[in-house]
Amino acid sequence: MTKLSVNVNKVAWLRNARGGSNPSIKDFSKICIESGCDGITVHPRDDMRHINPDDVRILKDLTSKLNVEFNIEGNPFSLQKGKYPGFVELINRYKPDQCTLVPDEPNQLTSDHGWNLSGDNKSLITLIEKIKSYGSRVSLFIDPDEDSISKVKEVGADRIELYTGPYAEAYGSEAKTEKLINLYSKAATHAHNIGLGVNAGHDLDLFNLGLFLKRCNIDEVSIGHALISDSLKFGMSETVKKYLHLCK
Repeated sequence: MTKLSVNVNKVAWLRNARGGSNPSIKDFSKICIESGCDGITVHPRDDMRHINPDDVRILKDLTSKLNVEFNIEGNPFSLQKGKYPGFVELINRYKPDQCTLVPDEPNQLTSDHGWNLSGDNKSLITLIEKIKSYGSRVSLFIDPDEDSISKVKEVGADRIELYTGPYAEAYGSEAKTEKLINLYSKAATHAHNIGLGVNAGHDLDLFNLGLFLKRCNIDEVSIGHALISDSLKFGMSETVKKYLHLCK
């Protein structure tokens, strides 16, 4: 059984397009939780194009009261910028259950690669130790490469989140999909064998998720863009249930 964490960035993005408080990120997150999801994910960035620090505060309170996991993901080297306090400071303030570290650049549209751990990782090791001292489990966004996954263990993280963008892009081409699904399956097995939890995310949707979970041993998926888009057709509650059906 795979847990489902709903990334609500796009709810905040829609709200910010108009200003004000509609749609309410708290209300929509509550619908997701009441519909059965296992957690809520946010990915704040220093330009606050969607999630802002107050959203993080609100969702920390909501997830704590409703007893579901709160996952904050982002670049740990992102520093204070205007009203954005910096990523690590957000983690210190709100102490999520899980902190997923992603190597995205400030102006990147979306995450598109995992960590390159082939060089000097001292700064990352120090940051992971600091974040774990706040009480958060640490996951690293990573490509499905066994050598990189072994280094995740070495730098002190608890989990990986497999970047599934290439799989989602290839889906529909039988040969490419089969090659990649084997790669992801082996990566997940290797991670579990060395004592790491395994999450996955990026462009997973109602079409490609079932096969992925059938072939790969995944503890948790984080899904945002596709799920929020599908909710425009099916409604938020029904959409969450459709994804949960594939997960469970």
